[in-house]
Amino acid sequence: MNRQRIKRFFSYYKPYTNLFYTDLACSAMVSIITLALPFCVRYITKHLLKERSLATLNDIYFMGGVMIILLIIYIACKTFVNYKGHTMGALMEGAIRNDLFEHYQKLSFSFYDEHRIGALMTRISNDSLNISELYHHGPEDMMISLVNFIGAFLILNYIDLRLTFISLSFLPIMGIYGYYFSSKMHAALKKNREKINDINVQVEDALSGIRVVKSFTNEEIEKKKFTLVNQNFIESRKDQYKNEAYFYSGLATLTQLMIIVVVIFGSISIVKKSLDLSDLLTFLLYIGILIEPIKRLGNFVRLCQEGFTGFERVMEILEVEPDIKDSLHAIENIEVQGNIEFRNVSFKYKTDHDYILNNLSLSIKSGEYIALVGPSGVGKTTLCSLIPRFYEVNTGEIFIDGKNINQITKRSLRKHIGIVQQDTYLFLGTILENIRYGKPNASYEEVILAAKQANAHDFIMALPRGYDTDIGQRGVKLSGGQKQRLSVARVFLKNPPIIIFDEATSSLDNESEKAVQNSLERLIINRTTLVIAHRLSTIRHAQRILVLTDDGVSEQGTHEELLALNGTYATFCNVQLRI
Repeated sequence: MNRQRIKRFFSYYKPYTNLFYTDLACSAMVSIITLALPFCVRYITKHLLKERSLATLNDIYFMGGVMIILLIIYIACKTFVNYKGHTMGALMEGAIRNDLFEHYQKLSFSFYDEHRIGALMTRISNDSLNISELYHHGPEDMMISLVNFIGAFLILNYIDLRLTFISLSFLPIMGIYGYYFSSKMHAALKKNREKINDINVQVEDALSGIRVVKSFTNEEIEKKKFTLVNQNFIESRKDQYKNEAYFYSGLATLTQLMIIVVVIFGSISIVKKSLDLSDLLTFLLYIGILIEPIKRLGNFVRLCQEGFTGFERVMEILEVEPDIKDSLHAIENIEVQGNIEFRNVSFKYKTDHDYILNNLSLSIKSGEYIALVGPSGVGKTTLCSLIPRFYEVNTGEIFIDGKNINQITKRSLRKHIGIVQQDTYLFLGTILENIRYGKPNASYEEVILAAKQANAHDFIMALPRGYDTDIGQRGVKLSGGQKQRLSVARVFLKNPPIIIFDEATSSLDNESEKAVQNSLERLIINRTTLVIAHRLSTIRHAQRILVLTDDGVSEQGTHEELLALNGTYATFCNVQLRI
């Protein structure tokens, strides 16, 4: 990680500084007591048990009391570390998730055009969890390992210097062995993370389109797709577990070999009366404490790899700058009448070589009803997406009431624009909550009025729970026409001066279209309205119809005027009539 990312990584500790240092102090105390207890046992077996007098019993009781007190302190510190330490990690995880989700909300449409939702979900769930594990366990494990290693080393030197050096001769081998396989574990873990990401993307894609899957009876195709990515994940897991097996079994073998060598040389020392049995047993206890940090090295390395890899992935998102940002002196509060002007506007998507719109100039008066007509791919939806600044123009300018939209804050600009799309998105929750999305602080009466204006009130009241009916994910419990009317009700509630309809009735049956069309006719009164449509019933009553082709606006006028031209629009109408 670069310096900036390292600084950002440690910044999440700042709100919890006192808790963090207390956690470290408790971790150190846990290690100190772990070191002290075997030494107490050594004192009892080496010194007190040799005398075997009544006075000795008092000393034994005293040492027993000391050990119990140490145990109570150990339990208290261990409980604090496990409870408060984990709580600190969870709070930091929550802070990272909040930052990431907030940043997701700021990113422009172009970002979501290029990224899969499943992959983005992985970063806010799995990666954040791995980071929190590192935040909590990383410093804690390091403190415990450091105190244990140094303390055990000093005590081993005190007991028998020669046996200590024999033991230490194994450590370089164990260190090199551990480092080699930890690097292989890192590579396997990184690959494993990529495969998990692939699984999340595949599952999100398959479940989002489950109705399409079932309608084409393509369950087996989706199963094969999932089996492939799942098998790739299993293979990466096998590689990870293979390296972990070599790592842990190798260190365990070296550890046991060290103990065997210590027992042999220690036994020789006992025979030569340069070491007693209690010292050898105590030495073996501290050998276990000494090598524990090395045995935990694999877990610590995995913790660091998962945590830092996760943080890198999170930072990759947090460092993405939104394509569209408010200018320094952008206007926050504006009153919009609804005059719109495109002045020499050219635009192309990042992944495209050709311009969708090229040097387009267009003026729309306040309250005017404009219909956009043309074949797919000529830029009708793109044109409408530029007005609320969902994308930034490459060249040219767009004005609303004479103000360049770049000089208006995004929030203020979009607050004055209502959009009804063909693919209506409804959120999990009730009908009331979904309509109120257009105006979160709206009263119950305002919601009902908006629903009535959108021709939605009657069907809502026919439902068992009325406005409190849960509509399911994306409104699966409602028909297309019902969902569309709820979408229109949201815009009624928002009450913006500019309305955009993007093929809002193209996928509806005649009855649903009529209901939605009636609500739209009420909605557009005294509002600037842009309608993208392919149905004559929606287009013919527009005050002005713009015919878009690859060359820009090729024709414009009323329905009757364009029919008289006998051009592109007339051809379009003839096709519609034949249909």
